[in-house]
Amino acid sequence: MKYPNGKRTNPQTSVVKTHHNTSRRGMKLENDINHANEYYLSNNIANIHKKPTPITIVDVSYPSRNKAKIVEAYFKVPSTTDYNGIYKSRYVDFEAKECRSKTAFPFGSIHAHQIKHLESVLKHGAIAFIIIRMVHYEIDYLIKAEDFLLYYNNTDRRSLPYSWIKEYGHPIGNGYLIPIDYIKTIDEVYFKEVKND
Repeated sequence: MKYPNGKRTNPQTSVVKTHHNTSRRGMKLENDINHANEYYLSNNIANIHKKPTPITIVDVSYPSRNKAKIVEAYFKVPSTTDYNGIYKSRYVDFEAKECRSKTAFPFGSIHAHQIKHLESVLKHGAIAFIIIRMVHYEIDYLIKAEDFLLYYNNTDRRSLPYSWIKEYGHPIGNGYLIPIDYIKTIDEVYFKEVKND
């Protein structure tokens, strides 16, 4: 194949581009978010990171001086949410979950201590939300924590219906450089009023 300038394309380059466009299907949500966070940080857009899970180390193996290996450990305390950081001078805190059901997101996927954490950070003025990847539909949604909690605290259901997610959730786009551009969705959802002034 030739370009207008007469140069040939590199077949490898074409393969890489095609692979990138379709690879999103096989990637895990966490990897996509981590990749997006690296992009945001390196381009001075936002500073958001995955929270480390606190563990207590019980046993370590030292096969050699520079190759220590944790053999046994346990979680110290239940973790809160997956990610936190700062964007446009606002504290950001969110949980990320994949959902393989076609019809609903099970509440069992989010633990009671995570619900309490979201309620707490909201009271202190945080931008708090849940990112839900509906795997079957290949769509990511940003669900505002206050909307999620309102439904969660006022229903007898054990799940969040997909119909509700489509109505109240905010679809998250993606691009060549950012597999899940949730900052753009934050702008649309939380900073829309600021932009219109």
